[in-house]
Amino acid sequence: MERYYQPEIETASREQIKAWQDERLVKQVKHIWDNVPYYRKKMEAIGLTPDDIKGTEDLHKLPFVTKADLREAYPYGLLAKPLSECVRIQSTSGTTGKRVVAFYTQHDIDLWEDCCARAIMAAGGTKEDVCQVSYGYGLFTGGPGLNGGSHKVGCLTIPTSSGNTERQIMFIQDLSATILCCTPSYAAYLGESMKEMGLTPDQIPLKAGIFGAEAWSEEMRQDIQNTLGIKAYDIYGLTELSGPGVSFECSEQTGMHINEDHFIAEIIDPETGEVLPEGSKGELVFTSITKEAFPLLRYRTRDICMLSSKPCSCGRTHIKMCKPMGRSDDMLIIRGVNVFPSQIETVLLNNGYAANYQIIVDRVKSTDTLEVQVEMTPEMFTDNLGEIDHRQKVLVNDLRSMLGLSAKVTLVAPKSIVRSEGKAVRVIDKRKI
Repeated sequence: MERYYQPEIETASREQIKAWQDERLVKQVKHIWDNVPYYRKKMEAIGLTPDDIKGTEDLHKLPFVTKADLREAYPYGLLAKPLSECVRIQSTSGTTGKRVVAFYTQHDIDLWEDCCARAIMAAGGTKEDVCQVSYGYGLFTGGPGLNGGSHKVGCLTIPTSSGNTERQIMFIQDLSATILCCTPSYAAYLGESMKEMGLTPDQIPLKAGIFGAEAWSEEMRQDIQNTLGIKAYDIYGLTELSGPGVSFECSEQTGMHINEDHFIAEIIDPETGEVLPEGSKGELVFTSITKEAFPLLRYRTRDICMLSSKPCSCGRTHIKMCKPMGRSDDMLIIRGVNVFPSQIETVLLNNGYAANYQIIVDRVKSTDTLEVQVEMTPEMFTDNLGEIDHRQKVLVNDLRSMLGLSAKVTLVAPKSIVRSEGKAVRVIDKRKI
């Protein structure tokens, strides 16, 4: 039986969802115009005023916001509430320049935790469950978001944060944790560690996992589900919008329902910015319509995605987004070919390798080189050089078929690639581009 945290919202009619979005968008644009000079200037530059926005059909008129805007306006330039009304910040793990800092009123936190509670209940969670939150706590949104959502559902919450794998496994066993929240790469590592300890899936008390914060393939999902004996659910979010819970998977596992009472999603052509019709593949753009302190209009996520409003067997009526299929900025262009790490992961998992690999891109004599280092599983580990050479050739051929270009493949010993307890570092790009 499907469970909902807020059934009247999650199963509302499309007409009701549209009415909420229209009303909230108009109100949000006025709130931003009145309180954020940075936004007002952007709107004035294209001759736009709040009176021009009557509902979602006018959304396309608003200017985009990008990460560059967030950096330029750092730290307080996009703040829409007095600091005295803000109770928390969260921040991205930014790799370049200034970090993105997002602000929250207490109301913002309540709504964010509601979104995470919806995700936990969609994964089968109830107040009878023990929810182990193994996302990082602190500035990273994963830990605080799922922690708050777990409390709202009424689960016994274990705030283990990331790392200390021995302790993670001890709590899963001793406290009979039933729901695990962490990154997919860390879930795979926990599963691998428990398998090495001799634990079979039926000896692991977990029944569900909520995994997000990094890209993972369908093959990796099956791998995690089989190792841990659970159902693995995807969750999506961005610090810029609140954190995890912008969208989440239901029992159907065919995409993530976007919490449309809080966020309006669009798909655009990444080159032209033109809004594309439903079912098109393009860049995902979000507008937050209930956020008070740090509301973003038409924020370009850089995630490549598709939307679908096909009816869902779970009964939820909110539109679904597919798993991000890569990023318009993280996408690797190698010898003129667009390459997504998820494509490489699919080839590896289809050939029976665990999801532990690294992609190394370099430039030698003005030509891009692509090397994929892949860990062998303990079962396939061998020192027979002929056997290793054969396996490498199989992967080279399969990668050429998938990517349309040749890659060097190096099989390495089990456990030789450094494990990540946060987001896995999959790509090392040594090119000076």
